[in-house]
Amino acid sequence: MAVFAVAVLNFSGRTGEREEETLRKAVARASVQCYAIEGRYPPSVEYLEENYAVQINRKKYNVFYDGFASNVMPEITIIPIDE
Repeated sequence: MAVFAVAVLNFSGRTGEREEETLRKAVARASVQCYAIEGRYPPSVEYLEENYAVQINRKKYNVFYDGFASNVMPEITIIPIDE
């Protein structure tokens, strides 16, 4: 029983890491797509959600999007929310 519990916890940890990486890549990909279409990086993550169909589970992740200038790729940080 203990081995099963450890295996489940290990699997869920890896799944969470994959979700986080997938979300980071989706935000980055949508940012680049916005730059290609509009000639500027998006001003915020909310802009990506509204115009580029990025979906963020706000109950699981905080997304920090730091854009220095409209022609410089923003820094994207995903932080899981501890339950």
